[in-house]
Amino acid sequence: MSDFNIREWYDEYVAELNAHQFDGMDKYIADDVTLNSEPASRDILLSVQRADVDAVPDLHWEVKEWLLDGNRIAIRAINTGTPTKEWLGVQPTGKAFEIVEYAIYEVRDGKFVHMTALHDASELRRQLIG
Repeated sequence: MSDFNIREWYDEYVAELNAHQFDGMDKYIADDVTLNSEPASRDILLSVQRADVDAVPDLHWEVKEWLLDGNRIAIRAINTGTPTKEWLGVQPTGKAFEIVEYAIYEVRDGKFVHMTALHDASELRRQLIG
């Protein structure tokens, strides 16, 4: 893996997220992962991502800052979208949101093995409800 470019790899991952292409995620996410400090699987993670995109069809991630420390990545991203179905306990209102997400990842053998994401859910709800 000496020719593994983690930045290009991550940019490809985000591009696939933004295209809502989840079928090829096995090249990015290990079968077994830790998701927000809890044991999970790629299938569980993808079911969450698919449900998010089902409720927010224009869900988009834009990486604003990037930090690499060995095999660990820290990201500050802006997430945007407009829910068209109930999402996070909020009925759709036609309102869009824009929130900051902080994510920390550990990559091993070219795949995420630890994934943590943090965003201000109260701010997201405030934007959606009004």
